Amino acid sequence: MPAPHPDLPEILIDDPRVFPDARGSFHEWFSAVRFEAHTGYPLDLQQANLSVSRPGVVRGLHFADVPPGQAKWVTCVHGRIIDVVVDIRVGSDTFGRHVAVELDDENRRCLYIPVGFAHGFAAVTEATVVYLTSAGYNPEVEHGIDPFDPELGIEWPVVTGERIVSDKDIAAPSLASARESGILPDVGDCLAHESELKNGWALANEDAGL
Repeated sequence: MPAPHPDLPEILIDDPRVFPDARGSFHEWFSAVRFEAHTGYPLDLQQANLSVSRPGVVRGLHFADVPPGQAKWVTCVHGRIIDVVVDIRVGSDTFGRHVAVELDDENRRCLYIPVGFAHGFAAVTEATVVYLTSAGYNPEVEHGIDPFDPELGIEWPVVTGERIVSDKDIAAPSLASARESGILPDVGDCLAHESELKNGWALANEDAGL
């Protein structure tokens, strides 16, 4: 069952049971039933993405306008990454706080990032990351935060002589600048969006006689 992260309880960590044998291994990396049992609503899957990164790559920090936002269910199927999530919800008691979680092809850990949080990762080795999202790619509503913003205090791993970062991510504003420009999500809007998802799912189950 997914469990809340102790420092940011909105973030869910799922350590699946892995079944190894002579052929290799098998595990279930996402269960709609278990997800719904924990959150009270389903993950509205709209897109499945896969990225391959060289050692030293830093991707992020990315987020989308709320509503609708873009929730993510992330895992690393090959290699090792340090996955980082930042609470960027204006008005949140944990605004600006981040967590870093190791995902790799041994622990098979999965991470759920709800709307209202910025997400990124650093590839410690060559890494293949797959993730399910609740919204498709829409550049008009997607934004970034400088992953090296000193205010965030993220300790990205250094595995090569030079980090590899896209021009777009390097040019992203600091958290303070993003807040001043009004692009950050509001905690009230995020909570209202989650409430709407829960209420809609409860009504759908009621109509279905469940």
